[in-house]
Amino acid sequence: MGLKGFERRLERMIEGAFAVAFKSGLRPVELGRRLVRQMDDNRSVDVRGRTLVPNHFTVDLSTDDHAQFADIADTLSRELAEAAREHAREEGYHFLGPVEVELRPEGSMRTGAFQIAGRLREGQGGSGAGSLLLPTGDRLPLSDQTITVGRRPESSIVLGDPNVSRNHAEIRPDGLGYLLVDLGSTNGTRINGVRVSNQALHDGDEILFGNTPVRFETN
Repeated sequence: MGLKGFERRLERMIEGAFAVAFKSGLRPVELGRRLVRQMDDNRSVDVRGRTLVPNHFTVDLSTDDHAQFADIADTLSRELAEAAREHAREEGYHFLGPVEVELRPEGSMRTGAFQIAGRLREGQGGSGAGSLLLPTGDRLPLSDQTITVGRRPESSIVLGDPNVSRNHAEIRPDGLGYLLVDLGSTNGTRINGVRVSNQALHDGDEILFGNTPVRFETN
């Protein structure tokens, strides 16, 4: 279903930025299909019994195709990464770090040909996979750095919500996961509707800072 979501999003964009890419005959959905196959074909099981799959992908394209995709490369990379995350959630796969997709030109390839290689890559400092889906729709990958949340301009995530305190909360790396810590905020922080002072985050947790919702995802 991750690929179906990927295909639906491509269909909505077909008349826009993605239309130019089809001149080469290489359709973006072909890249998505090969990418999830890389995940399925390169599964492994760690000592905790989790099924691990590649999270860092390099996509080698002919120089002509790479040039055709140049104007939409960032959007295509994001969509391919989202397809990987959706597939991982559906199959119960786990990543060791953030999902990354890199498009590269390869002079020896003919137009329409491509190769995708996937490998396991830990997050910075050995941190695990994790990201925050913000109300704007933007995704913030987490690393080994503490994320601060509040109304202060210096915060990692600045929220204009008047129910959010200036120094509201932090999200700290904790082993291979992440820990949310409320910093004594006035209106509190809730995870899945329950007010918390500190709590480990799990995939799909809905976090409420004041009245502002943020979703935590491990894939």
